[in-house]
Amino acid sequence: MWLGDAEYAIAAAKAGILGFITAASFPEPADLRAEIAKARAHCGTLPFGVNVSMLPKLVPGEKTEEIFRIIAGEGVSVVETSGRNPEPYMPLLKKLDLFVIHKVPSVRFAEKAERLGVDMVSIVGAECGGHPGLDLIGSFVNGALAERRLSIPFLIGGGVGHGAQLISALAMGAAGVVMGTRLLVAKEVNAHIRYKEALVAASEKDTALTMHTVRNTIRTLANDTTAKVAELEAADPNIGIEELLPLVSGKIGREAYRTGDVSKGMLSAGHALGLTDKVEPMVAIIHRMEAEAREARNRILGTMLGDG
Repeated sequence: MWLGDAEYAIAAAKAGILGFITAASFPEPADLRAEIAKARAHCGTLPFGVNVSMLPKLVPGEKTEEIFRIIAGEGVSVVETSGRNPEPYMPLLKKLDLFVIHKVPSVRFAEKAERLGVDMVSIVGAECGGHPGLDLIGSFVNGALAERRLSIPFLIGGGVGHGAQLISALAMGAAGVVMGTRLLVAKEVNAHIRYKEALVAASEKDTALTMHTVRNTIRTLANDTTAKVAELEAADPNIGIEELLPLVSGKIGREAYRTGDVSKGMLSAGHALGLTDKVEPMVAIIHRMEAEAREARNRILGTMLGDG
């Protein structure tokens, strides 16, 4: 949210990965169209997608169907859906000929998404930044379970930021991996340098899980806000979202990206903070991961040949 713009998608495409514009960052249809057009103009034939984070429930005035039509109309072929069961929209998504990657927090939801007809699932485990779900199943277990239970292609995410993890995911049958936290320190990400430097300085121990009382568990960078939210939840297990909203509003987090003050706001970040070691161009991050992946592959081959 707020960071998945055209510049991010362009940088990802040029680095050889599939990046997503977050539709929720552009609530006005004209702005979303313009952002997609900007990305397409710079990407050429290189692919990018659009993430559609659907609200947890239908509300008056929801624009999800309109957003899907805009995406298809602008020539984008891949959408990532998240936040809610996509079943009501599957007939439209198929009609629009969109390739649907549905994001889920554990394999049991991936199985349902497969039955609904999505083309691929991304399974983000407990280590992920943002919303790891209520089950809090780790990525390593998700990968093994997905290989056993799914027939459609799947991606593994949550704590991913090293090339050896890519090789591990492929070995478990995944089609690839999903990354968020690791890429937040890319130079092309439109956030204040102090925000990125704070992520570089942080370790895998510097995250907090909160908002479980309102069944919307989120993993974020530990700061003053997460400490206060945890305090309120401990004092009142039945606290409602209305009481938490003044602290957890997305507008506060957006201000952190603008100013670099990371002391306030719910700033999604996962255990891959331990792997965010410097601010550098997106392509440099991906090249490093490719080198790490080759090294991991060679270790495996060396072990196999040695045993032979």
